Amino acid sequence: MYGKDNFAGGKNGSVFITFFGSILCRLVIYPYLCTPKFWHTMFAVVKIAGQQFRVQEGQNLYVPHLAGNAGDKVNFTEVLFTENNGNITVGQDVKVTVDAEIIAEKQGDKVIAFKMKRRKGFRKKKGHRTLYTQIKINKIA
Repeated sequence: MYGKDNFAGGKNGSVFITFFGSILCRLVIYPYLCTPKFWHTMFAVVKIAGQQFRVQEGQNLYVPHLAGNAGDKVNFTEVLFTENNGNITVGQDVKVTVDAEIIAEKQGDKVIAFKMKRRKGFRKKKGHRTLYTQIKINKIA
């Protein structure tokens, strides 16, 4: 098999195997290789309003209501985990802050709490819509 190329179709894509001397080189061709390589960008796990979010630069996400207006800058210092090209930092060693910008404030879906006691004529209907803030992650530094 040395000096010959093999081409085999696989379940996840095509596999191209070639031999150079005694070294076996295998290249797996997947259809998603043409998409942006998100696995090479830095990401962090941030605690925002008591909830944890996995964020990357340029990402838009909805978080529980934050004080501020559209266009205001927000800085998150409670970072729990970071990963940058395979370098993982966890816990007390994390010295990273996440800078974000408030884009808009939105209301969530309506939640209705309906209480009823049968045969008593007791019915209570109460509803609310939770406020969310849409933010854009500008920088993880």
